[in-house]
Amino acid sequence: MAILPLNEDILPMSEDYVLKSVLTHPEAKPALMDLISTFIHCKVTDVEIRNNELHSITTEEKNVRLDLNCVIDDGSQVDVEMQGSRLAGLDGGRKMLVNKSVYYLTDLHSSQKSKGVEYDELVRTYQITFSIQNIFEHKEYISEASLRTKDGTQISDQIHLTIIELGKLDDVLNKPVEEMTPIEMWSTFLRYSGDRSKRDIINKVLEKKGEIGMAGSLLASISQDDRMRAINMSRRKWQTDHDSNRLFYERELKKAKEELSGINAELAEKDAELADTKAELSELRKQLAELQN
Repeated sequence: MAILPLNEDILPMSEDYVLKSVLTHPEAKPALMDLISTFIHCKVTDVEIRNNELHSITTEEKNVRLDLNCVIDDGSQVDVEMQGSRLAGLDGGRKMLVNKSVYYLTDLHSSQKSKGVEYDELVRTYQITFSIQNIFEHKEYISEASLRTKDGTQISDQIHLTIIELGKLDDVLNKPVEEMTPIEMWSTFLRYSGDRSKRDIINKVLEKKGEIGMAGSLLASISQDDRMRAINMSRRKWQTDHDSNRLFYERELKKAKEELSGINAELAEKDAELADTKAELSELRKQLAELQN
């Protein structure tokens, strides 16, 4: 049974590089199989982790691909992604994350070798995206999509998209761990593993579900690695600086818009005064013309 120390810092599984470090560990295979089984609703008996970076146009694009690209026992492809940072701009961030997940899903599916293969021999592709940022307006924290008609009839089972919003787990945390589903236990672990205030709940989850307990043991070990802690500190600093800069520029932009609005109001007032002056001048000219006649 894995127990996370109550008073020690544990790296958060909600960071993409931590998730990858834990679940690509040679001893983590049962945990990875269980996580995939849980979220694709299909028993996985084997999994192979392959190169997680698909062909891309730029080096920068490769650098941000820290998700897990896997093949399971029936040949299906599964991509597991953790979006641990908040995307700038609420509405824009939502659209960006969804569009990115759809892009990864379709890119992975179309990367299959098609030469000499019948289309009905293509394997299924699953995209599982965890996000700490809320994406949709509805209360449910799991959104699943596939190719369906308007009335819900499935057109094809070839591609599946699952988005798990880890910021919507308040109701789950109020449940006794004994009553949690595997999806709820995995989601709780992924979101709150690094949160000391939730350590008691996390330890109960680790005790209740062995595969998550295995991941917890590896996480506790990795969290003591100096290199991993340095990476975590560096990324936190980068994120803090990024957020600070974004807030600064947003504040400056708001100030500039307010100043521009004030200038526009002054110009509108001047235009109104000028219009009144023109009207008055026109009236005086009219009266002068009448006197001259």
